[in-house]
Amino acid sequence: MANDLNRCEFIGRLGADPEVRHMANGDAVCNFRIACGSSWKDKATGDKKESVEWIPISVFGKLAEICGTYLTKGKMVFIAGRFRTRKWQDKDGQDRYTTEINADDMQMLGGKSDDRPAASTAAPVAADPPFEDQDIPF
Repeated sequence: MANDLNRCEFIGRLGADPEVRHMANGDAVCNFRIACGSSWKDKATGDKKESVEWIPISVFGKLAEICGTYLTKGKMVFIAGRFRTRKWQDKDGQDRYTTEINADDMQMLGGKSDDRPAASTAAPVAADPPFEDQDIPF
């Protein structure tokens, strides 16, 4: 198993403000989803086509607190972490599965349109141009 690699990287926009909770031991857990889109030109019709995937993200510890403080709906972020599927039971005792990215790295992207300071655990990347609300795919 030494040659296996479980690493995912995404750039997308938050679909809603993140939710922060605390576990019994006091550690923070932050959950949110990001929209990652792609576009292409249909070869048959010449029309522009678009697709959006919603990626569920879970963050733990100090990084979860940072995400809860600084991230908001529509904010563009770079996320890196591990792909994870976990099993749990619903209120009726039925087995359910959740697949998510356990993030261990986050970089806020975009312009400096707000007054909050930037917080990051990743190397800086080039900022993208400012966006308008109508540019968000949700």
